[in-house]
Amino acid sequence: MSSKTWAAVDDYIVSSLFEADPVLDAVIATNRKQGLPAIDVSAAQGKLLSLLVRIRGAKRVLEVGTLGGYSTIWMARALPADGKVVTLELDPHHAKVAHSNFERAGVSKLVDLRVGPALQSLETLAAENAGPFDLIFIDADKPNNPNYLTWAMRLSRPGTVIICDNVIRDGAVLDEDGRDPHVEGARAAFSFIGGDKHLDGTAIQTVGAKGYDGFAIAIVE
Repeated sequence: MSSKTWAAVDDYIVSSLFEADPVLDAVIATNRKQGLPAIDVSAAQGKLLSLLVRIRGAKRVLEVGTLGGYSTIWMARALPADGKVVTLELDPHHAKVAHSNFERAGVSKLVDLRVGPALQSLETLAAENAGPFDLIFIDADKPNNPNYLTWAMRLSRPGTVIICDNVIRDGAVLDEDGRDPHVEGARAAFSFIGGDKHLDGTAIQTVGAKGYDGFAIAIVE
């Protein structure tokens, strides 16, 4: 199977199961126009995040890594009227684009966008007693995965769902001797989840418009 086929199947999934969404299409177009890297989750992955928020019955969501806010919007739309997504972004330009996207999507009141290094923002959230969160989505710089997971545990409670993106890396996660920091970060996520007695997790390999990758998903016990 080729990446062309994977992308075509993703298109089939979207055309078969999703209603047309010009707002989300415009968000992706804006992100490209503003020069953001094309690393947003796919539409099928965004819908998965939305469904997980609904399945969990989440009211408070934490996202580490906003980019242009595409995944944020998927999750915010799944929240009740009194819900909130706290999303963390390092790059001020990315954050500015995301803010305009939230306004376009009509979810600004549901989103708390924090700009700055995520580890500092996480420390601030802890100091504010902002937790616990019901669902935490980690999709930022991969070498910091173990640090983000450590904070996720501090900001969670039993029943919190934690999702870590990009943990398969085209299968490179198998390379025990590799020195790619992104792969090392993926392996660190597996080690963290597998080694914490308070986490019960698995991973889902994905193929599609974003190539071959996957999510690690765990629940806090």
